[in-house]
Amino acid sequence: MSSLLPVYYQIKQTIRGWIVNKEFNPGERIPSENELTHQFHVSRLTVRQAISQLVQEGFLISKRGEGTFVTPDKNLINSFGIEFIGFMDDLFYQVSKSKTKSVEIIQVEAPKFIREKLGLGEEKKVVQIKRVRFLNNRPFTYTINYLPMEIGVRINERDLYLKPLLQIMEQDIGIQFAEAYQTIEASFANQEVAKELEIAVGSPILFVERIMYTQKQRPVELVQSSRQGDLYKYVVRLKSVKRKNGNIWVHRPD
Repeated sequence: MSSLLPVYYQIKQTIRGWIVNKEFNPGERIPSENELTHQFHVSRLTVRQAISQLVQEGFLISKRGEGTFVTPDKNLINSFGIEFIGFMDDLFYQVSKSKTKSVEIIQVEAPKFIREKLGLGEEKKVVQIKRVRFLNNRPFTYTINYLPMEIGVRINERDLYLKPLLQIMEQDIGIQFAEAYQTIEASFANQEVAKELEIAVGSPILFVERIMYTQKQRPVELVQSSRQGDLYKYVVRLKSVKRKNGNIWVHRPD
């Protein structure tokens, strides 16, 4: 287990994974607290804390004298929130657990704000990639990528059905990334997003924008993702750091 995350939280995530991956079916009993204590080599109190949170969220049902059972509500299970502790988890989880059903690659004249974010100067054309990913036959993210022409023309549409664009750029093209600047905000689905995600116009979504930089601080990718608001939860771990004028809270990376 990771030393950075609370043990009860890691156990909770493991049990969540059992439910999502159908290792325990709706209505089925999960291992007892004693069995989980031995399995994870932790105290019973730690196991109980993990189970209690899942009971509160409705995914487990505790029956006195009988044990703890997976909720019989299949719709609730299918809407299980996907929780990430970093955007890299996001990228690779999407590919491993979801299916890309739509890819479009075109060359477009980028608006001024896109060119500025990519540092393109007078160059106006970029490669635009649009994708829709499905989870449990439900569209859950609509992504638009903007790439400089010399990079975008090297992207193969077929590969985008198999692995993340970031992985293609690193492994196949040889780009070495150094950092990213990402913003996350609540928003509403416009006509295009609503159509792709099969939701009503104006529905709440999570909008994520990320700019990827090389080691030479060159921006080489702009990503804009619109995500089903009820399917995502982002977790940020903070650490108190001592400073001369008192403690401050900073993000603690994995």
